[in-house]
Amino acid sequence: MSRTHSSTEAATSGSPRSSQPGRISPNGRLADPAAIHAARFGAWWDQFLVRFIFAAACVAAGFHFHPFGLAPRTAALVWFAFAVGVILFEIRLQRASMRRLIGAVVGAILGTLGALLVNEVLAHTTIPEVSRSSLGVGALLVLTYIGLAVGASKGDLLNLQAFGGLFGSERSGRRTPKVLDTSVIIDGRIADICEAQFMDGVIVIPQFVLRELQLVADSADGLKRQRGRRGLEVLQRIQKMPNLEVEIAEEDFPHIADVDLKLIELARRHDAKIVTNDYNLNKVATLQGIGVLNVNQLANALKPVVLPGESMRVFILREGKEYNQGVAYLDDGTMVVVDGAKKLINKNVDITVTSVHQTTAGKMIFGRIDERAEQGPRGSGGNALPVETPGNGLAAEAARAADSVPSAERSPRPIVPESRRE
Repeated sequence: MSRTHSSTEAATSGSPRSSQPGRISPNGRLADPAAIHAARFGAWWDQFLVRFIFAAACVAAGFHFHPFGLAPRTAALVWFAFAVGVILFEIRLQRASMRRLIGAVVGAILGTLGALLVNEVLAHTTIPEVSRSSLGVGALLVLTYIGLAVGASKGDLLNLQAFGGLFGSERSGRRTPKVLDTSVIIDGRIADICEAQFMDGVIVIPQFVLRELQLVADSADGLKRQRGRRGLEVLQRIQKMPNLEVEIAEEDFPHIADVDLKLIELARRHDAKIVTNDYNLNKVATLQGIGVLNVNQLANALKPVVLPGESMRVFILREGKEYNQGVAYLDDGTMVVVDGAKKLINKNVDITVTSVHQTTAGKMIFGRIDERAEQGPRGSGGNALPVETPGNGLAAEAARAADSVPSAERSPRPIVPESRRE
C-alpha cells in the first residue's frame, strides 16, 4: 500500500511510553538515561581522556609555535577550535558504516590525485607564482571535498562480501537491527513472534511511524481508531519483553513524503532489515537491496504440509459453491473443500486429500469423504456403530473459534471457485 506521511503533528499524550528516545531495561521499563551513562562510564571516560589529551596537545602546539605571526594566546585559541572541529568530525565518523567510510576514503584519494594533476598542469603555465599557488590549493580543497562527499554518498553501493569476509567482523560483532513498519505493528502478530523469541536484538521504531499510528488512533472512523489503538498496545507489549532492546529513531526525511521510502532510507542508514507484511514495500525494498522480514511469508512457511492421499479430520462449516460441496478450515486458516459434504455441515468428518493447490494468495486443499472411516467398526450385532457428531453447542463453539482467527491469518485464503480441480 502507498502511504503518504502527513505533516500534521499529533499529540503525544496517546502514544505509548516509547514516544521518548530510550532503551528497554530488563524489567520492561524504559531505563533512565543516567543509568545508561553510568553503565557505560568506563568507555566514556576512555574516550574523554583521549580527546582531552589531543585537544591539550593542539593548544600547546599553537601556543609554542604561534604560526602566521599570531600572538601565542590567539594561536592557542585557533588550535583549540581546530581540535574541537576534529573531535566533532570523529564523533560523526563513528556513526558511519564501513561501506561509507571506504567510499569516502577512496573518493578523497581520487580527489587528491586529481588535484595533483591540476597542479602539474599549472606548473607549466606562465601564471604568477602566488596565483598559481592559490589555484593549486583551491583545486586540492575542492576536488578532495567532492571526492569525499560523493564517495561517502555512494559507499552504500559497495559489496563488502566480494572481499572474502575481510570486513565481516564489523557485522558479526553486533546483531542486525529490525525496523518495524506501521502495517506489521497494527497486524499484531509481531508481538507473538517476539514473545516466542524468534526475534531478538535491537528493534527500531521510527518516530514518523509513531506519528502515523497516533493519527490512525485519533481518526474519526471507528475501525481505523480501533486499529491504531491496537498498534499502540502492541508496541507497549513489545517494550515489556526483556530479550529486546527498543530504540526510537528520531531521523526524519522532510524531502521524502512517502512513509515506505522513509523506512527504506532509515534501514539503509542503520544497515537494518525492515519487518513488514506489506507486499509493495517488500518488493520495493528488495529491489533496493534492503533485507525484508515478511510476516505473511513466515505464516505461510509454518503451515503444515499436506500430501494427496493423506487423511485428516475436519469440521464442515458451510456449503460450498459447487454442487454437494462442503467447506472447512484448518487451524491456520487454510480452506479445505470437501466433495459430498453438503449434508454434513456442523459435523466432524474424516476426509482423504485428493489435491493441494498453492497460489500467490495462499493454499487450498481438496478432498473427499473417507468412506471407510465413515462406515466405522461393526458391532457384534452386525450394525455399524454410530459416528460421533457434535451437537449444536459444539458447532457454535467451532464457528466462534473460526471467527476468532485473526483476519491477517485468514487473508491468504484465495477467492476462487471452490470446485474440484484435477
